[in-house]
Amino acid sequence: RQTNASCGLLQTNLYTPKTKADSPKSWSVDIADIDKATYDLSVKNPDGGEEIIHRSPEDIMKEISELDRESEKVIKAIKALL
Repeated sequence: RQTNASCGLLQTNLYTPKTKADSPKSWSVDIADIDKATYDLSVKNPDGGEEIIHRSPEDIMKEISELDRESEKVIKAIKALL
C-alpha cells in the first residue's frame, strides 16, 4: 500500500519535466521537423563538431605492416650493436 506522500513524489518525478541548462553541445528539434512516418529521434547533433572519417580495415592493416617492418629494422640494428 502506498502512502499519499509517496504517490505525490512519484507523480512529481514522472510528470514534472526536469530543466537543464543548455550547453554548447545542446540542440533542440522543432516538433514540426520530426518525420511523422517514423518519429526518428536519432541523435544527430548539428553542433556536434567535426565528422570523424574512419579508415578502412585494409588501410589500418597496411599501416600495421609498415610499422612492423620499421620495428624489425630497429630490432636488427639494436642486435647488431650487441
